[in-house]
Amino acid sequence: MALEMECAALEAVLFAAGEPMEADRLAEALGCTPDEVHERAAALSAHLNESGSGLQVLQLGESYQLTTREQHAEYIRAALEVKRNTPLSNAAMETLTIIAYNQPVTKGFVERVRGVDSSSVVNTLVERGLLEEAGRIEVPGRPVTYRTTAQFLRCFGLQSLEELPPLPESAEPQLFEGDDTDDDGFGDDAELTGTAVYEDPVAPEEEAPLPD
Repeated sequence: MALEMECAALEAVLFAAGEPMEADRLAEALGCTPDEVHERAAALSAHLNESGSGLQVLQLGESYQLTTREQHAEYIRAALEVKRNTPLSNAAMETLTIIAYNQPVTKGFVERVRGVDSSSVVNTLVERGLLEEAGRIEVPGRPVTYRTTAQFLRCFGLQSLEELPPLPESAEPQLFEGDDTDDDGFGDDAELTGTAVYEDPVAPEEEAPLPD
């Protein structure tokens, strides 16, 4: 039973990593020795093979990776192609617009503008190749910033970001001011040059007539 739990922990780590991990790193994470990692990897591989799982453990030098089996490649390609061709939702378009006009920005920035959690939407746009990480801001928490990609330009028929449609003149930019308690990592001293929030244009109210 102990070995089953240890193999399950290794499987979970490799699944979450999504890339090859060295035995030394796995040993540190699992609290064991590299030799024990090799033993658990062999046991996990045997279990996946015997159960007919669609996953397998690959050994790449001193590293291990959890991957799908080659015989399922056709189905995986078909599924990913369907996902890739799915139209963007309104939430995705809204998020993409905010980042395109204000990049690079953090997920926290997007959430402050939209008023709702946007982590899953940003992650989906990254998976579809429309967004990518653009580094981290040197403030507490060092949040990741995001920007649009070349794929974004191709999808929208643009040669550069300069070809983005201009925002309405009445949508005055307002500097996004974080505070010391923001979970996006922006503090009062964070440099936010170029990141602005644009509000939808609002028709001016008619002036009330002056009394006679």
